[in-house]
Amino acid sequence: MINVTKLLTGMKGEGDDLRYTVKPGHKPHGVSAGRGPVVVWNSTRACNLTCKHCYANACPAHDPDEMSTEEAKAFIDDLAAFQVPVLLFSGGEPLIRKDIFELISYASSKGLRPVISTNGTLITNDKAKLLKEAGIKYVGVSLDGLEERHDEFRGRKGSFEQALQGIRNCLSIGQKVGVRFTISRHTYEDLDGVLDLIERENIPRACFYHLVYSGRGSALQQEDVTHEQSRHALERIMAKTIDLHGKGKQVELLTVDNHADGVYLYQWMKEHDPERADELLGLLRRNGGNRSGIAIGCVDWHGNVYPDQFTRDIEIGNIRKQKFSEIWRDAAHPLMAGLRDRKPLLKGRCSECKWLDVCNGNFRARASVSGDFWAEDPSCYLSDREIGIV
Repeated sequence: MINVTKLLTGMKGEGDDLRYTVKPGHKPHGVSAGRGPVVVWNSTRACNLTCKHCYANACPAHDPDEMSTEEAKAFIDDLAAFQVPVLLFSGGEPLIRKDIFELISYASSKGLRPVISTNGTLITNDKAKLLKEAGIKYVGVSLDGLEERHDEFRGRKGSFEQALQGIRNCLSIGQKVGVRFTISRHTYEDLDGVLDLIERENIPRACFYHLVYSGRGSALQQEDVTHEQSRHALERIMAKTIDLHGKGKQVELLTVDNHADGVYLYQWMKEHDPERADELLGLLRRNGGNRSGIAIGCVDWHGNVYPDQFTRDIEIGNIRKQKFSEIWRDAAHPLMAGLRDRKPLLKGRCSECKWLDVCNGNFRARASVSGDFWAEDPSCYLSDREIGIV
């Protein structure tokens, strides 16, 4: 994640201690030395929607072999002992899982910071209260455009209004909530409308995701925006960030899954505020770019472990056979070893880029669509000149 608000305005974000604490050159197997990674847990495959970009290939029915409550609690115990800072409950739709509030409460009691990623359609007033009582620190609700586009993209009419009401239900009881928006050719035209909605509804946080071709999303490669549109989308997010800050509004805007954004922000800052540009670059270098297999990992409903939530074709272990902490520390797995020291393996433009200490080769799941896991990321919109290739 790139905290656009933090980098442009200096406003501190809640997760900044996880993004900007690693010193350049350090290679921890987590968010920092002695700590585990942020863990995304796809707690169920079941979902009440059929979103076009679903990386988990969710379906209406529960998988009969989903991890049990007892298995989930043992998993949480291990994460707590491993000093994992955040457990993100995802799906499918995690609110469909019957024991979800019990597991959120259990994670909170063990010192983890539980957050949830949801389509928002099931967050009634009562469920918003249950989430807060269970200890959820943040609720991320997906909005992929305004009503017409969102409903078409999510596969059900009325899902936009239900999701927006879910956000309002959280806001009404003081439960921190934010928007998740995936930038694609389908949703691009609604970006400004969603930015205005965030301001109008007083939503304190929004994450704008670049499309990753994975799961059902792998068929969406042709639905990605052009490089020029990627740049323009970031410029619009930046403009809104500056506008909100100027109005004194404490709104945090972030982009996700394309570390070219960090380089672009630095280049913009160098032109508009050279004195702050060095500070911004220092933060980006501390972040280190993409940290799949390092500071973020994923576990699915069967207990399979992946280096991130999008790299679903390569399992690195299963927590029913071995603890997550042991799997994550194992330096022998070739993919994990490669991700933790990837610079010699990168190919194409990534191998020649002068911003590797800021980007770290960007998203490997997207690059692997070419058939080569270490190929250049096709969504890097920076020119050869911008990345130092003559």
